[in-house]
Amino acid sequence: MSDTPVRQQSTAAFYGQAVASFAVAMAATGIGILRLEASAWVRGFLAIAVLYLVTSAFTLAKVIRDRQEAGQLVSRVDQARLEKLLAEHDPFDKV
Repeated sequence: MSDTPVRQQSTAAFYGQAVASFAVAMAATGIGILRLEASAWVRGFLAIAVLYLVTSAFTLAKVIRDRQEAGQLVSRVDQARLEKLLAEHDPFDKV
C-alpha cells in the first residue's frame, strides 16, 4: 500500500462554476430585493436574512468538511494500527 495520502482537489472549471453560480445567485437575490415593491424596512429585513442564510451555509459547509476530514484521519490511524499488527503477526509461530 502507498503511504502517501491521496488528496482530492476540484478542477479549475468546477471552482469557476461554483464561484459564478454563487455570484449570479447573490446578484439575482439582491436585484429582486431592491426591485421589490415594499417598504425599506421589509427590503432591509430580507437583505439581512439573505446574508444570515449565506453565512450559515458557509459555516455548515465548513463544519461538514471538518468532520469528514477528522473521520478520514481516524480511519488512517486505525488502518495504520491494523497494518502494524499484521506486519508483526507470524502465522507460523506456535503459541
